[in-house]
Amino acid sequence: MKQEIMTITSQQQLAPRIFQMTLTGELVNEMEKPGQFLHIKVPREDMLLRRPISINQIDKQAKTCTIIYRTEGDGTKVFAELTEGDTLDVMGPLGNGFDVDCLSAGQKAFVIGGGIGIPPMYELSKQLIERQIEVFHFLGYASKEVVYFENEFIALGDTRFATDDGSFGVEGNVGNLLLDALTKEQPDAVYACGANGMLKMVAQVFSDNSNVFLSLEQRMACGMGACYACVCHVPDDETGTKSVKVCDEGPIFRASEVVL
Repeated sequence: MKQEIMTITSQQQLAPRIFQMTLTGELVNEMEKPGQFLHIKVPREDMLLRRPISINQIDKQAKTCTIIYRTEGDGTKVFAELTEGDTLDVMGPLGNGFDVDCLSAGQKAFVIGGGIGIPPMYELSKQLIERQIEVFHFLGYASKEVVYFENEFIALGDTRFATDDGSFGVEGNVGNLLLDALTKEQPDAVYACGANGMLKMVAQVFSDNSNVFLSLEQRMACGMGACYACVCHVPDDETGTKSVKVCDEGPIFRASEVVL
């Protein structure tokens, strides 16, 4: 993990409250694993806590990385006002990232994303495809209005969509897509990032698969494991006191390692 003042090379709005920002700097040389995140300082003196945002794309040749974020509070709203040439104080890459070494060429992977959990799955899919893994994408959104990055995933391979209201793709959550896909395909590994309810569903559907990797969403403070603000409980703990830290021991865990 390193810290650098990175420069914004572009920013665009993809959907209501959804923005894509590209940053350049030497820090890109440290980025390897999909699923890691950046801890970014809000350029405003009254905001002390950094914001954790997952890495969407890594381009080492161009020395750029891309993040996609949703404006939730004042901090991310400040990010959305920045333009090309502005700079940000960035720490990273943080977190352990997705395990892509468990698969071999010719095997199959299900890549599942929901809402703002979709961005890191793009770099993951690219790296899996480079390893000659057959990838199937399952993406869930609230409605057609907030669908983004659909064409980028389609360009990578088999991509299926669901929306809560049925305005785009299949009506309901991605669970409906998965159950249909399982009648034809059996994945060797499953990767998911999204809301806790979606992750629970994925863990249940693939309870017999030991290679189910979940990226947990938690509020973070330090982002380095010092403050214990983002803990998650572990199974078989009768005392309820054992836990793992999402920021530095995660955010990726096997489904069997955590209690959702």
